[in-house]
Amino acid sequence: MTTAAPPRIELSELGPIAQLRSGRLVRRLVQLYAGLLLYGFAIALMVRGHLGLAPWDVLHSGLTKHFPIDIGQALVIVSFVVMLAWVPLREIPGVGTISNAIVIGLSTDAFLAVLPTPHELGVRAGLLVGGIVLQGVATAAYIGAQLGRGPRDGLMTGLARRTGRSLRLVRTLMELTVVAIGLLLGGVAGVGTILYAVSIGPLSQALLPPLLVQTGNPSDRPLEKNL
Repeated sequence: MTTAAPPRIELSELGPIAQLRSGRLVRRLVQLYAGLLLYGFAIALMVRGHLGLAPWDVLHSGLTKHFPIDIGQALVIVSFVVMLAWVPLREIPGVGTISNAIVIGLSTDAFLAVLPTPHELGVRAGLLVGGIVLQGVATAAYIGAQLGRGPRDGLMTGLARRTGRSLRLVRTLMELTVVAIGLLLGGVAGVGTILYAVSIGPLSQALLPPLLVQTGNPSDRPLEKNL
């Protein structure tokens, strides 16, 4: 008995101008910004759940303990610092890259301003699970729009290409590093951090095919499953 192969997932490797000219732009822009706003909402849910944050958000929350900034502002700052590493890696940002760096951070702080802080454990657990699931949807949405990788995604793919290591290994090492730094800074980690780490990859992978907007570019190449 044989099992069906998983669907082939292809992302275009276009420059920023070509991304905008590759068709279905309105659909892709709407999907991009909906995904980014949803991502900010999902982060806010996890923050209010107070059961642990995603690895990069552990770092962002740690920075808020030492600087007069909110977690969303920390996210924006770190995003642009990460993008500096794109230069030697020769990664090319797109409109989605810049939007990712700004919209997610601003929307996170906006949603945190209106979301209450629950005390019941069951409600907090629901916020945690909801935040992780919605981040999976949001990740698939903004990647599927094919308007440029997020700052952290580009750093991961650039390092993998330069070092010849797998995306799985590079992503794991990156996230272990940022969690360690975040914990040293006093960031918020917990069971949610572990749950996020083991579930976000499979979630994003499963949700990407229906949200992937094909640009019709013949130079598309497969996206590795561990992105």
